[in-house]
Amino acid sequence: MDQIEFTRNYSDLSTNQGFQFEFYCDRCGTGHRTRFQASALGTVTGVLDAANSLFGGLFGQAANLGERARSATWEKAHDDAFQKAMEELKPEFIQCPRCSSWVCRKSCWNNKKGLCKGCAPDLGVEMAAAQASRTVEEIWAHSQMAEEDRAMLKEESWREGVQASCPQCHAPLAAKAKFCPECGAKLQAQQFCKECGNKLEPGAKFCAECGTKA
Repeated sequence: MDQIEFTRNYSDLSTNQGFQFEFYCDRCGTGHRTRFQASALGTVTGVLDAANSLFGGLFGQAANLGERARSATWEKAHDDAFQKAMEELKPEFIQCPRCSSWVCRKSCWNNKKGLCKGCAPDLGVEMAAAQASRTVEEIWAHSQMAEEDRAMLKEESWREGVQASCPQCHAPLAAKAKFCPECGAKLQAQQFCKECGNKLEPGAKFCAECGTKA
């Protein structure tokens, strides 16, 4: 008897009434199901079983004979149906020479590389996915940023000069403030050069325009 080649990526849905199989992709799970093939032997045995129950065992011996016949004949019919199903659906799948997985040609096979997409991903798809992932990360990072932190990143905030500590008591400042929370000193007071009138930067000792001492 010829050996039957088979793979692991299938389910046997056969019953006493007939044969049916499902084959699916090891990578994405996409599957193909064969059409149900009715079993003539299963139908005959079903009739004998029904007669046996109706007539109180009158046909018990006949039912047992049918059962023994089915154990051999049904298995042969099952093997034939399985072989046919394999030949029918095998073109839809291909085995990767690297990982030995059976994958569907439609979605999980990289024709250019001759490997499954698990071993040789589609670079265009991977790049698009990476870009989308990075964008999502940036959105989350931006949404978690505090309002005062976003304000500090604006150009005008930097021009105003944010102080890290109070010039009077040197207490640390957690954020941009008008007054020191420790000593109450005014932090945002604007100073001008008494000689040329140029606006002085906070903490400047000399005017950047004329050099006069602040």
